[in-house]
Amino acid sequence: MLYRRFGRTELQMPVLSCGGMRYQHSWKDVPQWMIPQKNQKNLAATIHRAIELGISHIETARGYGTSEIQLGRVLPQLPREQIIVQTKVSPKPQPKEFLKIFEQSLSNLKLDYVDLLGLHGVNTPAILQYCLDGCLEVAQQLKTQGKVRHIGFSTHAPTQVILDAIETDQFDYVNLHWYYIFQDNWLAIEAARRHDMGVFIISPSDKGGHLYNPSPKLVELCQPLSPMVFNDLFCLRLPQVHTLSLGAARPSDFDEHLQAVSLLERADELLPPILERLEAAAIAALGPDWYHTWQEGLPAPENTPGQLNIPITLWLGNLLDAYDMSEYAQARYNLLGSGGHWFPGQKADRLSDLDLSDCLSRSPHAAKIPARLANIHQRISGTPVKRLSQQ
Repeated sequence: MLYRRFGRTELQMPVLSCGGMRYQHSWKDVPQWMIPQKNQKNLAATIHRAIELGISHIETARGYGTSEIQLGRVLPQLPREQIIVQTKVSPKPQPKEFLKIFEQSLSNLKLDYVDLLGLHGVNTPAILQYCLDGCLEVAQQLKTQGKVRHIGFSTHAPTQVILDAIETDQFDYVNLHWYYIFQDNWLAIEAARRHDMGVFIISPSDKGGHLYNPSPKLVELCQPLSPMVFNDLFCLRLPQVHTLSLGAARPSDFDEHLQAVSLLERADELLPPILERLEAAAIAALGPDWYHTWQEGLPAPENTPGQLNIPITLWLGNLLDAYDMSEYAQARYNLLGSGGHWFPGQKADRLSDLDLSDCLSRSPHAAKIPARLANIHQRISGTPVKRLSQQ
């Protein structure tokens, strides 16, 4: 395994992390006796396999249902100074509630401290304000008490909110989204580097394109690599990126990612031809003008009639046309309307009732966007999807 300095935490972070949101029994809290032994054995085997491979960072959250309580039956058996444990707790308007939830997390994990405490889901200016109005003070008190070593935040926010959080200079690291199909947050990664923060990439294989089940076109374009290995190399070729979270559901889920680690020294040789093919395919499908300028002047959902999420809908349409990523596009699009602040905005299902002329006035493609939205909706709309934590 390769390791990188995780910013000012000075932790030696493995470039692959063991994320804890896919091997647990339930997304809801249930008593330990209700957790099937088969599931617990699989989780334990997954953790032991991670440690065997040198993946010493184990990441979870209070919001991941039984993940913490199940890890609490495994982690105390491991050499404590050889593992890096992160949990995450959502900021609350009342700091006392934040503290109570953290104490439950620590009790679930059966540990005296966590190495990393992430303020979970800093997705809006209001939630960032919860951090600044007391939750960060509580986190610092926990650090003074020795229950927390380092403090960070996780986010699905627009880039500007992430930048605002980073510029407070009160966080040691950030968990954010950035991978080949979604590179908007590069400015945030650069800001994190300036503040010497650790950078942890959330869900590069799932949110990064359902790469465990890639489209045949994507497979062809990424040859001789698999799309998953390509995406890992795309992220890890840059020293500003310190670790990728792998949501392992079973011990074998690490295997394909290990190929990327073994090929990292050849990234400058392997990636350019693949990047050229991917860009050429997208331009051929979308046209050069749309490919280079489609994002210009698009409004945020809160500034759009009906809270329609125009940027996400157009982005998913681009992936559908360029790379045949229909399964991914459908899954993400149908989350609109139920994703809350984690995935905000609505689908384009009421276009005939909405006047988009004002909100699109700054877009060079204002005249054709409504028809494109209608076409995308017709192609990928289906049964509404809930976030995993809502299931």
